[in-house]
Amino acid sequence: NLNLFLAFLRFITFLGLFILIINPTVTRNTLKTEKTPLVIVMDNSSSIPFLNANKEALASYQKLVNHPALQEKFEIQSYQLDSDLQLSNSFNFKGKQTNLEAAARLLQKNYKNKSFPTVLLTDGNQTNGNEYEFSFDPLNKVFPIVLGDTTKVTDLKITQVNVNKYAFYKNQFPVEIFAAYSGKEAITANFKIFQGKSILVNQIISFSPQKKTAVVQVVLPANKIGLQLYKAQIIASKKEKNPFNNTSSFAVEVMDQKTEIALLSAINHPDIGALKRTIESNVQRKVTVIKPQYINELKNYKLVIFYQPNKQFNTAFETTKQAGLNTFIITGTSTDYSFLNQQQSDVVFKMSNQMEDYFANFNSQFTLFSSENIGFESFPPLQNSFGTINAKGNSSVLLSSKIRGIDTESPMLVFSENQGKRTTYLFGENSWKWRSHYFIENQNFEKYDTFIDKIIQYLSTNSVKQSLVVEHQLVYNLGDPIEISAYYLNKNFEFDEKARFEISIVNTTSKMNRKYDFSKASNSFKVNLESLPAGKYNFTITELNSKERYSKTLEILDFDVEKQFVNPDELRLQQLANYTKGSLLYPDKTDQLIQKLLAESEYQPIQKDVVIKSPLIEWVSLLIFLLFILSLEWFVRKYNGLL
Repeated sequence: NLNLFLAFLRFITFLGLFILIINPTVTRNTLKTEKTPLVIVMDNSSSIPFLNANKEALASYQKLVNHPALQEKFEIQSYQLDSDLQLSNSFNFKGKQTNLEAAARLLQKNYKNKSFPTVLLTDGNQTNGNEYEFSFDPLNKVFPIVLGDTTKVTDLKITQVNVNKYAFYKNQFPVEIFAAYSGKEAITANFKIFQGKSILVNQIISFSPQKKTAVVQVVLPANKIGLQLYKAQIIASKKEKNPFNNTSSFAVEVMDQKTEIALLSAINHPDIGALKRTIESNVQRKVTVIKPQYINELKNYKLVIFYQPNKQFNTAFETTKQAGLNTFIITGTSTDYSFLNQQQSDVVFKMSNQMEDYFANFNSQFTLFSSENIGFESFPPLQNSFGTINAKGNSSVLLSSKIRGIDTESPMLVFSENQGKRTTYLFGENSWKWRSHYFIENQNFEKYDTFIDKIIQYLSTNSVKQSLVVEHQLVYNLGDPIEISAYYLNKNFEFDEKARFEISIVNTTSKMNRKYDFSKASNSFKVNLESLPAGKYNFTITELNSKERYSKTLEILDFDVEKQFVNPDELRLQQLANYTKGSLLYPDKTDQLIQKLLAESEYQPIQKDVVIKSPLIEWVSLLIFLLFILSLEWFVRKYNGLL
């Protein structure tokens, strides 16, 4: 009997192993009931309580999700909507943005190839994203429930402010403000622009049922350097229900473009005074005339002009090269060309002691910057030594020279760039006669001074690439995504994926100090500062490996975009309902919506015959049974002394 029992156990073991090796598939048929999703989207933005519609919104929502017949027919799935869409069944109505277009996009993605109804409880006022009326799937019905009082009231608001982010010190910058009016009567409004407590603009604007919009265009002075904050305000002659949308703040960073220029000359010449006056006609330029032997350091200068250089300029050339400054070299009858050949490699001079008059010839193919022929061919000649001048390397010629009407094929005004360092050469003295001639012909210096200013602007611009690059705005509204991007370039100017960034940000008023780390994005590093309260901040971004830093100022305005509306956007919600063949309803018609959803025959539950195939090797119970049989056989043999 013992042998038979042990043989039976061994048979069961081998049978189980044989079955597992064959691994047959077991098929089971089950019936599964699949309900149609009923998507309920609740607008969770702060505009809902601002329109006093949060209570009726929650009441409608509870009716929908707790209705037994709807629960039996549909699989109810509720979402909350503000800046994005997410599953939720509780709402606090504190969202800072409304993006209905994002809801449409995500619903199409989550319920692809499905037919389902959507109930949208919202005021229809979108603050972020593209137009949403035609973003929803037209094959799936949307039933908007309009939240808020639709009674039209008198309201004035600033809808948009157009202004450049930057302006130059002591210049002016344009501002364009759009205002809108809703109402049945003609009214007047007082429009003002403030900077602090100072009123910069004060105008009266009129509106009527026929004239519902106005555009105000003004020019403001940039008299202070740094980030300047302004406030545009429009005040109606009658009291309004919503005063929050009457004000809009904007900011401009005023930059000091002042360029310190050193003009080195060992001789006295009328060209020096003319150059100084021409360059300083732009108030952002300052020229200091220095004898070359008295130059000590050039760290305060952005550009150096060498007027007719000779051996006395040796130290000045060396200092300029060490400082990496751009240069403007002007030659003439007192220039030492042998010395100049030693100091630069852009141009080769082979000059004689004979003097010659050179006339200018404009090159219309010049492309380094926009240039205009202001009559160079009629200008008096410049005097220079006779000889040949050959420009080489990366050079561009704006003016070439002629002698008595014959083209010499030699440059007169040439621009060169070598390893990020820019140099301009003017071959010939007496350019003061050009400025005088232009004035005689035109009774002003305007275009001639602009021509010289473009040369100075070209030389004042540093073309060297920066290793640490940061992208951000100067001003953010409270509730907007406050995102700062940064990336670091290695010595080959390639994106460094191993860079590590840290931002230290300090509130200038409360002195609150916070630090954040950047996270890696596709081709940059980013940090989001949405949690910061309104205020002005100084921040410093540090690349931790190289210790390079970037410092700037930004301001977060206490501006709630969700409080800019006095009524729900009933028109756009009606367009959405028509586009998807749904219906527009109001909170008091929620029962009517429920009956409509229950009556829709296309949303019936579907029974599916589900075939489940499972390989036998996946049966854990069979593996446990085999292990039990093997263990039992071992214990029996051990007990009977057969091991």
